[in-house]
Amino acid sequence: MSDLHEIVSGLEALISGVPHRIANLANAAAYIYNTFDDISWAGFYILENGVLVLGPFQGKPACIEIMPGKGVCGAAVQTKTTQVVYNVHEFPGHIACDPDSRSETVVPLYKDGAIYGVLDLDSKTVGRFTDEDKTVFEALAAVIEKAL
Repeated sequence: MSDLHEIVSGLEALISGVPHRIANLANAAAYIYNTFDDISWAGFYILENGVLVLGPFQGKPACIEIMPGKGVCGAAVQTKTTQVVYNVHEFPGHIACDPDSRSETVVPLYKDGAIYGVLDLDSKTVGRFTDEDKTVFEALAAVIEKAL
């Protein structure tokens, strides 16, 4: 992985100033999926009428709807905090959209002060995500929020 500034600058160059929200999310998912090692799924769930709905992503097909409070994505929405899960099979209420997933990081996304959705990242490796990764993904989320 390159340094934080380089990674953030790469995403900014890709989506900043582009007025198409779905295209920005799609390119952000592809950028993240292809920039980091050992990521099996990278994408977004968008909060619509109180339900997280699958948005643009890279990886295997995924769950279409997730209720706030359910699974790691729902926990991120409910707590309004980034969730870094060492082993998803030990997470209470984990939703196994991909049975091969072992660890997960979910970052809440905001638009106009309210939760818009989440950035969701999965890996097939237990313990894949670190505090350093959390910092990087939160910085990328800040770039994405500006493009919403």
